[in-house]
Amino acid sequence: MLRALSVIAEPHVDPRKVVDVIELAYDDRHRRRIALQSSTGIRFLLDLAEPQILHDGDGLQLEDGSIIIVRAAKEDLAEIRCGTPEHLMRMAWHLGNRHLPCEIHDDRLLLRWDPVIADMLEKLGCAVTRITAPFNPEGGAYQQSHAEGRKHA
Repeated sequence: MLRALSVIAEPHVDPRKVVDVIELAYDDRHRRRIALQSSTGIRFLLDLAEPQILHDGDGLQLEDGSIIIVRAAKEDLAEIRCGTPEHLMRMAWHLGNRHLPCEIHDDRLLLRWDPVIADMLEKLGCAVTRITAPFNPEGGAYQQSHAEGRKHA
C-alpha cells in the first residue's frame, strides 16, 4: 500500500503531480495515521509524524511523488447571522464558552448543526439557518488558524 508521508499546503501543490482527490469531513481531516481511499480507488496509508489538520486544497504527497488533493466534505451546519458585528462577536463568545468548533466569517458563524444550540441562538436574537457546506472551523490557540494564512471556502 502506498503511504502519504507529508502534507503540502494548498498554495504549494504542483498541479502536474495531482492524481486524484479525497473528500473528508472535518473530523476525518485531523489525523496522523489512517488507511484511506481516494475518489477513484487509490488506496493509501496516511502516515504522518504528528497529527495534523488537513485543509481543503492541501495535498497529500505519496511515496511515489504523486499528490492526492484533500477536499472538505459537505456537512450539516448551522449558519448564524446577527444584526450587528458586536452581536455576532457576542455569539462567537457564547459558542467558544461551550467549546464548540466554529468557523468565523466577517458576517456569519458556521457550526455543526445542533437543535439545542440553534434554539439558544435564536432566543438570543440570531437568524439561524440549517445548511449543508464544507466545515473549516478555527484551529484554536495551539493550532494554525485560518487567519494565519488559510482561507475559508
